[in-house]
Amino acid sequence: MDKIRRDEALYQEMCRVVGKVVLEMRDLGQEPKHIVIAGVVRTALANQKVKRSELTQEAMEAVIRALGYEV
Repeated sequence: MDKIRRDEALYQEMCRVVGKVVLEMRDLGQEPKHIVIAGVVRTALANQKVKRSELTQEAMEAVIRALGYEV
């Protein structure tokens, strides 16, 4: 996969991850703030019992960094 396609796939996966978190938070009646979104993604990433693709793992890490936090 060339760099442009890889970057596009990563971006799409980042959008999917954030969208899923925001929709789940809405369903729970919580306001989706960036610190909470980063915390949810970081907590999910820490759960090693869930098998994730390399792309999803990389996207989750990129989301956390994009929101201004460390992985």
